Amino acid sequence: MSKKNNSIGLNKDPKDTTVVVAMSGGVDSSTVAGMMKEQGYNVIGITLKLYDDTKEVSKSKQCCAGQDIVDAKRVADKLGIEHKILYYQNKFKSGVIDNFVDSYLKGETPIPCVQCNQTVKFKDLFQESKNLNADALITGHYVKSITDNDQTNMYKAIDENRDQSYFLFNTSREQLNYLRFPLGSMLKNETREIAKRFGLNVADKPDSQDICFVPNGDYSSVIEKYRPDAYQKGNIKDIDGKVIGVHEGIINFTVGQRRGIKVSDKEPLYVIDINAKKNEIIVGQKKNLAQREIKLKNLNILCEPDELKKEISVKVRSTGKLLKANVDLDQDTASIKLIEDEYGISPGQACVFYCKNDNGYKVLGGGWITK
Repeated sequence: MSKKNNSIGLNKDPKDTTVVVAMSGGVDSSTVAGMMKEQGYNVIGITLKLYDDTKEVSKSKQCCAGQDIVDAKRVADKLGIEHKILYYQNKFKSGVIDNFVDSYLKGETPIPCVQCNQTVKFKDLFQESKNLNADALITGHYVKSITDNDQTNMYKAIDENRDQSYFLFNTSREQLNYLRFPLGSMLKNETREIAKRFGLNVADKPDSQDICFVPNGDYSSVIEKYRPDAYQKGNIKDIDGKVIGVHEGIINFTVGQRRGIKVSDKEPLYVIDINAKKNEIIVGQKKNLAQREIKLKNLNILCEPDELKKEISVKVRSTGKLLKANVDLDQDTASIKLIEDEYGISPGQACVFYCKNDNGYKVLGGGWITK
């Protein structure tokens, strides 16, 4: 008689299964650690120290700040599980912060959370978990993972307001088969209730809101810290090429932005394009932002090619809605044809592919927007 799969889809008894839980010090990952412990798994909690805290960061509502490491340790002690701290400041700076700064200087709008998942969390932590002979790496992300025939697919979370699948599109197939996301079928209030049942001190802890290394959402101050010469004045032009103003630095702008242009016109002006080579901002009316074709690079495909030959849904920003589209693949690039106009699509953001089936919205992969 064959064994029944355990709660994380492995054909092993939980007491014989070792899992690493990535513990950020927040309520989600802490609850996951408690759930794994309660279900009888051998749990190792790992917390990453990713950057050196400033006074502003330590006071802000951000993940991975100094207090979070303390909270994660307290949770581990409460649950009676092993806990490790890995010091990845150098890896984080080279893999995430430097990329963030360079991207802004190119006139893009980067997503450091995707880079962090792609590099430090799901590459370095993945390898550390393997080194510990763990059977799976568990996180508190709100995405569903369904494992069938030793292959795991990722789906949008049941809680639409918490879904994080957009940020995980670049997860490799090898990583996805090793990762588990127990919160994908739960609502946030259910997570907090479980944390309270476990008696965790983080049960009512506020969610992180900002990018972890950006105090109070002040992107430009971070860029100036690492690239002091980033503030260079340049021209603001209209879509016909006429100079209509001066800006203080392209790092203050993203495509689709309305505020901060400081140029008067009879109609509201928006940033239409950023020409980093010429240090120029191009502005125009909202209608000039309308777009139906998107170019992508550095694709990550998590499905069979045939699944992309029919109409799918795409998401072009983390807070955006699903858009109907068709995909034309060409090796590591793609052209996306939207069925309807979309506004303010920004280079540097991700375009993530989805299709709907009986299990929900499956993540098919995605790529980085170039234009």
